[in-house]
Amino acid sequence: MLYSLFEYLNNNYDITGTGVFQYLSFRAGMAALFSLIISILFGQKIIRLLTKFQLSEKIRDLDLSGQNEKKGTPTMGGLIIVISILLPTILFADLSNIYIIMMLLVTVFISIIGFIDDYLKIKNDNKDGLKGRFKIVGQIVIGILVSYILISNESIVVRNFSEPITQESLSRGIDHIDTKDLITTIPFMKDNEFRYDWLLPNALDNYTWIIYSLIIIFIITAVSNGANITDGLDGLAAGTSAIIGITLSIFIYLSGNIIFSDYLNILYIPMVGELVIFSFAFVGACIGFIWYNSYPAQVFMGDTGSLSIGAIIAVLAIIVKKELLIPVLCGVFLIENLSVIIQVLYYKHTKKKYGQGKRFFLMAPLHHHYQKKGIHETKIVARFWMVSILLAIVTLATLKLR
Repeated sequence: MLYSLFEYLNNNYDITGTGVFQYLSFRAGMAALFSLIISILFGQKIIRLLTKFQLSEKIRDLDLSGQNEKKGTPTMGGLIIVISILLPTILFADLSNIYIIMMLLVTVFISIIGFIDDYLKIKNDNKDGLKGRFKIVGQIVIGILVSYILISNESIVVRNFSEPITQESLSRGIDHIDTKDLITTIPFMKDNEFRYDWLLPNALDNYTWIIYSLIIIFIITAVSNGANITDGLDGLAAGTSAIIGITLSIFIYLSGNIIFSDYLNILYIPMVGELVIFSFAFVGACIGFIWYNSYPAQVFMGDTGSLSIGAIIAVLAIIVKKELLIPVLCGVFLIENLSVIIQVLYYKHTKKKYGQGKRFFLMAPLHHHYQKKGIHETKIVARFWMVSILLAIVTLATLKLR
């Protein structure tokens, strides 16, 4: 909105200072600042509204220390995150950019699913909420939408730097070197481009889009549910997501810059640099939310927030062709997911074998296991953040370690 206004003023009236909006770094910084301010200033008002309407989620009795103190804490705080992402993006981003349009659609759609889930939990006074199959259907719809846009939109292209770029090619533009192939990158390998059509015989090349769509759906569902499971301690999911968001912002900026992409020998993705504004707003929103969600939490993000941040992270990674790095970058989400899977499978196995189920962990997800061991949740959260930072560093190292 402001981007288009200041672009018009700069082009038609040459007003001093309007040209600053042409700089991506300026708009990204403003988006981060505004999202932080919005989440902090308006977060308190949203919390008051949630408290006024008694929108608090029922707390299950898990026999955990400090659990009773959380009773009555309002949920649906993810609204703070969603609003703090959408408003700065609308203000400072180029709303004609296909990647911005895609991320706005994803954010709104998945947050509606999460909101309905939170509302049903409160209305029915239980932890069930929206039935799992409906949430899965919603995530599948998002996956189909994202894969359809990435496959069919003519403005979405990538540049493979298998051949050195020259000054001549720079002067001629990128039209002659664009490719519409469904391509990604394999971490820690030289010449690391991977084409999805390699997964099928040549005779079935025309069906590559089906494989691609299924992979996209799986990634979005897995990361979204991983963030949802991780959201069990004050500040855990928000802090981890902020760290992941900063890492993805770096990848987005580098992939959207033809000079840096050439130097680092990574895929150049025209127009994707505009997503830095969205990703910075995402980081600012997560950090601002921690203001109220850190221990002791004044508000919980609920599925409105956790499903949203997971889907956003997944789609950003997919767009920037770093989906194969998700197990590393989102390692905390992965570990939390795996702890639940291991717990369930081990319980079923021991029950079938011995007639009585046993637990691999004291409790799942993993953060509750450490709570059961007597570690305070603030220490658990801090250590999980540290692990997330280490994983982010390893992820960034793939730019040079091949």
